[in-house]
Order: sequence, then C-alpha cells, then structure tokens
Amino acid sequence: MDVPKSSIVHSHNSYANRRALARTFRLGLKSLWLHKLRSFLTMLGIVFGVASVIAMLAVGEGASHAAQEQIRQQGSQNIIIRSVKPPEDEEGSGGRTAMIEYGITHNDIDRIRATLSTVEVIVPGRVIRKKVWNGGNRLDCEVMGTTTRYPEVNNRTIETGRFFSEAEMERRTNVCVLDAEIVPTLFPLNAAVGKSVRVGSDFYNVVGILSPKSGVAGSITTTSDANTGRIYIPLTTAHARFGEITIRQSSGSQEIERVEFHEVTVALTRIEDVIPTWRVIEDMMARYHKKQDYTIIVPLDLLRAAEKTARIFNLVLGAIAAISLLVGGIGIMNIMLASVTERTREIGIRRALGARRADIVLQFLVEAVILSGIGGIIGVTVGVIIPLLISAFSSEMTTIVTFWSPILAFSISAGIGVAFGLYPALRAADMDPVIALRHE
Repeated sequence: MDVPKSSIVHSHNSYANRRALARTFRLGLKSLWLHKLRSFLTMLGIVFGVASVIAMLAVGEGASHAAQEQIRQQGSQNIIIRSVKPPEDEEGSGGRTAMIEYGITHNDIDRIRATLSTVEVIVPGRVIRKKVWNGGNRLDCEVMGTTTRYPEVNNRTIETGRFFSEAEMERRTNVCVLDAEIVPTLFPLNAAVGKSVRVGSDFYNVVGILSPKSGVAGSITTTSDANTGRIYIPLTTAHARFGEITIRQSSGSQEIERVEFHEVTVALTRIEDVIPTWRVIEDMMARYHKKQDYTIIVPLDLLRAAEKTARIFNLVLGAIAAISLLVGGIGIMNIMLASVTERTREIGIRRALGARRADIVLQFLVEAVILSGIGGIIGVTVGVIIPLLISAFSSEMTTIVTFWSPILAFSISAGIGVAFGLYPALRAADMDPVIALRHE
C-alpha cells in the first residue's frame, strides 16, 4: 500500500522542527552555562519573587483561616447578646455605696422567646469570678451558670464524662463541668471526673470535662483573660448560691452590681434567618433599654466580613509579592539585552548561514524561559518550605499553602520569562547581518 507523499513530507517536517527546537534548547543551556554566576544571580530574582508570593499568601491564608474558624465555632446560626457596663457607670462611686443595675434581663429573654418564631433555643449564662479549690490546688477563674444546651449551641464537645442534666437543673444540684484548660492546675496527678472542687464555701461534684477551646471558640468572655478556662454549673444552682448581686470594694468605696444575665446565646433554626432576626432583636433591645448596657454579636456577619477582609488582604499581599517577580523580570530583560550585545557577531554569523529571524527570536526566548522556568521551580520549592518552617517553629502562627498559589506563582514566572525575554529576542532578530558581522 503506497503512503501519500504529503504525509511523508509532513512527518519529515515535524521531525526536523523537533530536532531544531531541541538544538535551540541545548544552545540556550550552553550559553547560560558559560555565564553560570550571571545566570544564577539573574535567576535569584525569580526565585525570591515566586517564593515570596507563595509564602506571603500562605501566611495571609493561615491568619484569615484562624480568624474565620474562631468566628465559625461560635456558631453561624447564633446571635450572642452580652451585658456591658454602660460608660456612665464606669466612674467610681466617690467614697459611697453605689447600686448599678444593667445588662440582659429575664424580660428580654421572655420577649425574644415569645416574639420570634425563628428561634430554636435560648441559652442564658451568668458569670461569677471565684476562687476554686481542690485540696492545696487553687485557681482564680470564671464560674458560669448556664443550661444543658450550652455545649451543643456553642460547638463544644465533652472530652470525659458528661454535661449536667435537666434533672440536676431542676434540683439545683451542686455539680460542675470543667474546661480542659484548668484541669492540670486543679487535678495535676489524678482524674477529675468523680472528684469534688470547692467554689466559695460549697463543694461541687465534677461530672465532665469539655474539650479544649480553639482560640476563643464558643466563649463569650466577661474578663480580659479568656484562656484561663471556666467551670460550668447549672444556672438554677448559680442563682441559688450566688444570686444576681455582686459587691465590689475599691478605693474606700463600695460598688453593688445587679446583672441578671451576662450573656445570652440565641440559636436559630435556619442560617437564612440570622440577619433578619438580628435586626428584630436589635430593635427590641433598643426599645426597652434606656442606656447602652448590652452588645449584640452576630458570628455570621463577622464571618462574612472576615472572608471579605481575607480576600482583600490576600490581594494586597499578592500584589506586594508580585513586585519581586517584576524586579526579577527586569533582571532577565537586562541580562538578555547584555547577552544580545555580547553575541552580536554570533547572531550575524547565524543569519549569514541561513538562520531565519524566527530562529534568532526562539534562541533568545528559550534562554529567557529557561532562566524563569528553573527559577520558578526553585522558587516554588522554597515557597512551600518557608510556611512549613514557620508553622514548625511557631505554634501560634498558622500557614496554609493553597494548591493554586504554587501554580499561580510558577505561571507568572514563566509568563514573565516570555514577556521580558521577547523584546531582547526581537531586537536580536532585527539586526542587520552585515552590520552584525562587522561587530567586534
């Protein structure tokens, strides 16, 4: 069977083109190898640019992920109301006994429960600062009276034991659950569950331990230090043992505070109802509170704002790091222009021997792409290693290398090689062969 002549010609041309490209590639490598130090220094610009893009994006992504995770763990379907001491009540009592009443009340909770059908459950909380004892081990921490749904609503898990029950709520039983953070201090040598701790003058049986918190996840604090952990007791027990009035002595004055609830978490049935319900609660609280003695936190709204901020932050970091790539590209153009000047006579000889303009363009373009390509590969490797080292040596800093950042950085470096190598290549191809041959 005869093979068409056109197919043979096409196959031969393809083979010749591949050989020519391979030869051009070898020539490019040889030329760069002849000036190893210069090529290496030029390549460093791309290496640092690619590595900085990946590393900075990893740091930015890690920081935004940590912030978003803290907000997300507070519950995207939750609305959190805190009691806040009004600014007008912050001043001292001036040597006299002062009664200050502020914050969330039983009536506020009743109104929310009766008015809003979108609410699934309301979890109130009252926080008292107390010294907690276990034998000779003592800890000054927050004692929080709350309800049985607290772990579920605040995305907390039980590490050991259980949370207190509805029956214990009704009987006002002296039981407690500890945050994992405070267990080593109170129980350094033995298990906590089944033992007792003393809070004030009363003893509480430890029935469970909550898993460690991630950042401030699930915690709405009333003190400046949120990381010391808490003890959780039934809300009914807290009201019976501690009441709603706190007396503070300071600078010869006595301050009496009455706060019914320090915080209320309103859990909704659907995430779509969060923003409309928040607006209704805000209007309701403003109507019945003459002074600004509360604040409302919407984790979903904070999460969306954090996501938007993260996108802007990543763009800014990427733009800053891209400047390094731009500098690297300028370095490639500079070295290629110098190479064109040095090799003017070589270009003239190649043109005289029949090389086309396209061959000259390809030769110098291949050299630029080799520089940026190898620099890009090294840069990607370094850029991935840097975030790993940061995470290894800093437990407080999270870094996340997304799958697209190395691809993006390498693609930009390859594009820069083409873009900044094209002008010197065209300049070389446009040389007059006769003039190039006369160049010394």
